[in-house]
Parts: sequence; C-alpha cells; structure tokens
Amino acid sequence: MTNHKSMHSEAVNSNLLKTKQHFEILDGLRGLAAVVVVIFHFMEIIQPDFNNNFIAHGYLAVDFFFCLSGFVIAYAYDNRIKEMGIIPFFKLRLIRLQPLVIIGTLIGILSFCLNPFSDVSNHYSFGESLLFFITSVLMIPYPVVPELFFNNFPLNPPSWSLFWEYVANILYVLILFKLRHRILIFLTVLAAIILCYCAYFDTNLLGGWGGETFWTGGARIFFSFLAGMLVFRSKWIIRNNLGLAPMAGLLMIGFLVPFVDGFNHVIDPIIVILYFPFLVALGAGAKPAKKSLKLCTFSGEISYPLYMVHYPFIWLFYSYWEAYSPDMNELILITCFGTMLLIGFAYVVMEYMDKPIRRYLKDRLKKKAQVKKSLVV
Repeated sequence: MTNHKSMHSEAVNSNLLKTKQHFEILDGLRGLAAVVVVIFHFMEIIQPDFNNNFIAHGYLAVDFFFCLSGFVIAYAYDNRIKEMGIIPFFKLRLIRLQPLVIIGTLIGILSFCLNPFSDVSNHYSFGESLLFFITSVLMIPYPVVPELFFNNFPLNPPSWSLFWEYVANILYVLILFKLRHRILIFLTVLAAIILCYCAYFDTNLLGGWGGETFWTGGARIFFSFLAGMLVFRSKWIIRNNLGLAPMAGLLMIGFLVPFVDGFNHVIDPIIVILYFPFLVALGAGAKPAKKSLKLCTFSGEISYPLYMVHYPFIWLFYSYWEAYSPDMNELILITCFGTMLLIGFAYVVMEYMDKPIRRYLKDRLKKKAQVKKSLVV
C-alpha cells in the first residue's frame, strides 16, 4: 500500500529544485551593479576623498542587491514555501550561497598569507589566521584586524552583506512570507525611517562592513529586502519597452550622483528608498532585445561570483599602492585591466568550481528525494 500523504510530500521534494523563469533585465542590472562594486573598491583607494570620486555612491550597489533579493525571493518562494518546508528552503539557499562564501574565503586567506607587498600576516599567529578563516566560513563577524580597517570579515570583506542576506533569508522563511500585505507595508515604512536615521547619524549609508557600523548593515537590508518583497506582492511591475542599455543607464545614475558632504544623509535614502525599488519594478517589466539576451544571462550569472572573489585582490592592490605609490596613469590602467581580469577570474571560478559544486549538491538532494519516494511505495 502507498501512503498518500508521504507520496505528496516526496512529490514536493522532487520538484523543489525546479526554478522559475528569470527576469532577464534584472539579471543584466545585477551584473552591472557587481562591476560597479569592483570599480568602487579600486576607486576608494585611488581617490579616498569621495567628493572627488566619480563613483563614490557605488557602495549603494549593495542596497540594490538587497532590493533585488527581496523581489526574487518573494517571486521564487512565496507560492511554494508552505509545501516545500523550512529545511529544504535552507538547503537550497545554502547550496546557492555558501560555496562562493567558502571559495572567497580560501582566496582571501591565500591573499592574506602570501601578499608580496605587505607583512600584515606576520603580525598574527597561525591560530589567529585559522580563526579568521573559520569565522569567515561560518559567517561569524570578527572585526579584530586594525590593519584591515576592522572589517567584519577581514579575509573577504563583501561577506558582510552575505551575513545579512542569510539573516534576511532566515526571517523570510520563519516570518516574512506569512505577513499580510498591510503589515508588510508597515514594516517597510518603519524600516525606511530606521534607514533615514542611520543615514543621518552616519552622514551616509556606507556602513555595515565594519565593527562600528555593524547595525547599519541590518538597517540597509531590513528596508531594501522588504521593499523588494513589497514591489513583487503589490504587483508594481511596470510594463515597458526599455531594453538593457536604457535600464543600465538609469541604474548608473544612482551610482554617479555626486558625493556632497552635508547632503549624503538625504541623497542616499532618496536613492535607496525611492529610486531602487522603482528600478526593480521597471526592470521586472522590461524585456531585452534578442541580441542582448545572452549578455543579460551572463551578467546575472557572473554577478555573485564576481562580488565574492574580487576583494582579496583589492587587498593586494591596496598593499601595492601603499608600498610603491604609483602615479595616476598606472592606477587607472590597473583599475581598467584589473576589473576585466577579475571578471575573467570570476568566470573561471563560476564554471569550474561554483557550478560543479552546486550541481553535485543539487543532484544529491534529488537522489535523496528519489530514495525516500521509493521507500514509501
């Protein structure tokens, strides 16, 4: 005899790895935002005075990522999370996110220990370096390295946003997906108020990456993730004929807005609270031309690997800059060619490490689901 309830459960498990369609323009914008992050990290070393930095608001790309995440998670899981269950959801999110967390940390520890332009690693014992590695892999903030500006994750600083991404995913599956629309609106408004306070207190929204501004990271994802969810659930998808290039231009406006002391506590919240959710709604309703479809797909795929593997090389660049004080022409060349090389390196990591690992882990989930299904027959 067959247990109907068990068969239904296993049918759900066998289908949980199926993914819904992508929003191609949003994929394209995600890749562009990742490239902006890389350029911003080069430029904050080259031109630390943000008033003279052409892409000084590049740090807001993280808020755009958070808003995209809220939209995509709600789109992908709102209608199936009850059948799927909490544990399968966590497994899928770990498979998607954690391999690159570990890969980025491995690259980070190599960069830290083998940096030819700096002896910072000599200041720390093997045990301390191992602790840096373990806390980074386990996503435990550990801002104890002054030479690396007390980053929450000194081996791979961008992991700070992944820490909050995990927090948002946990809250989503436990609480947020159950929220009624009015409560979601209320929480989003509350989050906007908190975000404005953080921007006023810190003078901008650059915080979250280091120990002193740890909770600013929470405020940044609290609003943007909820705003992304709200855009999806409110069906604020704006149908339009804009392609990838016009949408990319609109996104770049948010990053190229001049950095003006005394006004960024106003500029940043306007961009994050009003402009980015609008762009997500606009991008979700746009369709790419056939000739740009492959670029959108590639851009979406490369965005996360690029984001997670680039920063150890930024540490190397910073050490070189400190040791040799290169002139501006050399710095510009390093930034241009370095960005292209990092995109190429991220592609190699994606194709030969991240994708195979995720494919293997997903196959194991499928096989377990098939074995369980056969046992209930």
